[in-house]
Amino acid sequence: MLMLKGIPDVLSPELLKVLCEMGHGDIIVIADGNFPAESIGRNSIVIRCDGHGVPELLDAILKLFPLDTYVEHPVNLMEVVPSDPVETPIWNTYYDIIAKYDDRGAKTVGNIERFAFYEKAKNAYAIVATGEKALYANIMLQKGVVIN
Repeated sequence: MLMLKGIPDVLSPELLKVLCEMGHGDIIVIADGNFPAESIGRNSIVIRCDGHGVPELLDAILKLFPLDTYVEHPVNLMEVVPSDPVETPIWNTYYDIIAKYDDRGAKTVGNIERFAFYEKAKNAYAIVATGEKALYANIMLQKGVVIN
């Protein structure tokens, strides 16, 4: 438990440190339980949050984390493989969470083909490995600037 006011309990000291260290344009991936976080994140900081789901972490992170306003899609989802008969209702939850913190709402969100998502994730500043069970629940956030 963090002994600070206003910090969501789901954010560990390690994750808070990473969010503080990240600069404008840096990327963080919040990965579902199937994402190969350790192998993709060999050159990144991998933070284990196995007991948590992506939506609760996304909500907590976006309370503190500005999305980049200089790119069209500062949020990216892993595109469903066309032959994969998977539904992604969790994405609607993401849109609702994003809209709470960014006036652009769903317009901030793009999709990246699965293997291109993995390639881009290899250059992420950090990958947060969660216990999320929903499929295609991976989300990539690009940090913006803090404007007072």
